[in-house]
Amino acid sequence: MVASDTGNKHTQSNICRHKITMSLAVGHQYSSLGTQPILCGSIPGLVPKQLRFCRNYVEIMPSVAEGVKIGIQECQHQFRGRRWNCTTVNDNLAIFGPVLDKATRESAFVHAIASAGVAFAVTRACAEGSATICGCDTRHKGPPGEGWKWGGCSEDVEFGSMVSREFADARENRPDARSAMNRHNNEAGRMSLNDNMFLKCKCHGLSGSCEVKTCWWSQPDFRVIGDYMKDKYDSASEMVVEKHKESRGWVETLRPKYNYFKPPTERDLVYYESSPNFCDPNPETGSFGTRDRICNLTSHGIDGCDLLCCGRGHNTRTEKRKEKCHCIFHWCCYVSCQECVRVYDVHTCK
Repeated sequence: MVASDTGNKHTQSNICRHKITMSLAVGHQYSSLGTQPILCGSIPGLVPKQLRFCRNYVEIMPSVAEGVKIGIQECQHQFRGRRWNCTTVNDNLAIFGPVLDKATRESAFVHAIASAGVAFAVTRACAEGSATICGCDTRHKGPPGEGWKWGGCSEDVEFGSMVSREFADARENRPDARSAMNRHNNEAGRMSLNDNMFLKCKCHGLSGSCEVKTCWWSQPDFRVIGDYMKDKYDSASEMVVEKHKESRGWVETLRPKYNYFKPPTERDLVYYESSPNFCDPNPETGSFGTRDRICNLTSHGIDGCDLLCCGRGHNTRTEKRKEKCHCIFHWCCYVSCQECVRVYDVHTCK
């Protein structure tokens, strides 16, 4: 049970926030946070706890912004072939439009990947020495193994997760189901980092003989986290909302809708409202539809022309592309290529 405490023309990758679901309150104008002085009071939408956090940890706020950015970019990669492709909109504080106003699978994924992105970026910045308030993780887990010893800079994912938790979850203190869902999915995203940490090693010895290895804990490439969370999206658990009377008043909690499925763990994504089909434009749901989207004629999956185009059919056009060809390696040491024009069929939804 989860309980409550107190690719198309519209797409862009700039760092920004969603007024309800992102809980990070970083706007389009902060895409250059890393090169400009940060005035916490000028960031729109910060709740008091976030404002205090920003002022206390101002030197890592550029990493918070970078984390939101890589989360959005990873979302767009993971959903590039689906009806909803993590579309963002310009000139709107609600960067995803109304899509994430509902407690859907999509909302669950965006919360998780954005929270993971913030934890990832802060952790990486600390290990690289970009901030003075954090650094490497000296709490090595366990003794070294045979043939290697601890060394290098283990990334302190616990600190990065703390930053993400303190900042992203600051808004989620309402005793309602949506806050409970958001907090749960935020934490699931952060836990994905810890679950995917791995030992990275460097060899030492004459001529790279690897007589001794030094190893340290490292985060994986963020694509690994995106793939992991996409699997969690596909297997997300549908919940129902229950109300309970407590000393502080009415509190909403979530429980699994279906008892014959395995209940979700803290690492799984949860949602309690159905998604729109995203086939047609709908300003109320924020769907842009799939018209003019490129589809895969040979695929039987969701990126195929049958499913992506929602049965409306597709158009085909030819497209000429210049590519390097007939490349030759010359000793020593360069490669020369010719330029060829190739013709491709491009299929788009009607």
